[in-house]
Amino acid sequence: MFARFCAVVLCLCPLGLRAEEVLTVAGGCFWCVEADFEKVAGVTGVVSGYTGGATVNPTYDEVSGGGTGHYEAVQITFDPARVSLDQLLYLFLRSVDVTDAGGQFCDRGDSYRTAIFVSDRAEKDTAEAVLAQASAELGAVVLTPVLPLGQFYRAEEYHQDYYKGDDLVFTRAGPKRQAAAYEFYREACGRDARVRALWGGTAPFAE
Repeated sequence: MFARFCAVVLCLCPLGLRAEEVLTVAGGCFWCVEADFEKVAGVTGVVSGYTGGATVNPTYDEVSGGGTGHYEAVQITFDPARVSLDQLLYLFLRSVDVTDAGGQFCDRGDSYRTAIFVSDRAEKDTAEAVLAQASAELGAVVLTPVLPLGQFYRAEEYHQDYYKGDDLVFTRAGPKRQAAAYEFYREACGRDARVRALWGGTAPFAE
């Protein structure tokens, strides 16, 4: 039995109650996926975390070390009156390398694989339709799977909104403020270059 995927959250706002939904995807480094989807109109929040494994309350070191079965993932909360599930999935698939089953870009290993997590037949059908569209557009087999959503664990606080941070961190290029270190990592990892090469002008976030 699939777990709930589109959780309904009732939020008090000046005009009354508003229903929001949640999409969970894995697209390699969760810093990058979070940074991308926080730019999308209709998205009200993005949380980095872990899902798809058996370990309870896994840590970053456990997940990245392998063996827990978890993916680095994000939960995207959105207003379906402003952006739909299929639109978000369209954007997601064009922000990753769907032809790579061994990780993403410079990040290799199971925790960096891509996936779409769903909870019922309607959501599975939507995801598979968007995957089929992507495969037809590329003329290639899409290796991003559609999987049942299990428990999602929020990642450590230092991973949340990492791309906006101002802390001083050390990189291969020397000390940098966190936001600059994130940009250095993203470019050095080749994320945007590979996405542009794969998707061309339909890549929504590659700069």
